[in-house]
Amino acid sequence: MKSTNPEQTTEEEQKKLLMQQEITIVKRMSNIKHKIAVMSGKGGVGKTTIAVNLATAFALKNYKTGLMDVDLHGPDIPHMLGVENAILEQSTNGILPLKVRDNLEVMSIEFMLPSKGSPIIWRGPKKTGAIRQFLSDVDWGKLDVLVVDNPPGTGDEPLTVLQSINQLDGVVMVTTPQAVAGEDVRKCVNMVKGLNIPIIGVIENMSGFTCPHCKQEINIFGKGEGKKLAEELDIHYLGSLPLDTTVRKDSDQGKPFLLHDSKSDISKKFMEIFSKIENRIKK
Repeated sequence: MKSTNPEQTTEEEQKKLLMQQEITIVKRMSNIKHKIAVMSGKGGVGKTTIAVNLATAFALKNYKTGLMDVDLHGPDIPHMLGVENAILEQSTNGILPLKVRDNLEVMSIEFMLPSKGSPIIWRGPKKTGAIRQFLSDVDWGKLDVLVVDNPPGTGDEPLTVLQSINQLDGVVMVTTPQAVAGEDVRKCVNMVKGLNIPIIGVIENMSGFTCPHCKQEINIFGKGEGKKLAEELDIHYLGSLPLDTTVRKDSDQGKPFLLHDSKSDISKKFMEIFSKIENRIKK
């Protein structure tokens, strides 16, 4: 009779668990028609604001939409949607995402923290495991669209998302007009291209500011870096969004600007960008 090595048994069991998790992720993701990741190589460019309003736009257009927040160290989506004190429920199939409004459900690590000020102090493997657990344990059911808000950079979290979600429709890149932002986004674009994942296009956020007094446009962060980047890297330029104080106020109050004022200039510009994204994923 062969003796059993405990360490070997543990390793085999771990492999089985990972394989089962992979099968579950593939099954859950196959119930979702379109999967979009929102990314940027740099923090502070308004990526989460774009992700929140992109998911809101899909929901308003009658797509059954999910929004997943994998920014583990800065999970701001619950605050931006005004649901940071929500409590999650469980079904027989897994954790239920929080229903925010008609056609929009959300999941974030923020819902699982003991308090709003609790930091996530994890190294790479634990972060990777948490994201894969999100993908395997959350019962999204059938969705038309899943929007994934990635943290900035090219590290463990975005890499895990890109490698774990099968048949990702593509990535929406967000930059500001600053050259330093463009440099970081360039790295992010090259990472995505290296993984053979489509890039839906790039958005230039905080592009120009109209003075409320003299109505003159002031290019606080510069202008045109997004378009320049798109031409240089041969990716689609989706358009630009201005720096707008109402966006900051709406986000702080837990309201996507698309819902707060659908007729504002920034909402109209955003819906133009949304139409391009919608057309690209339908191809």
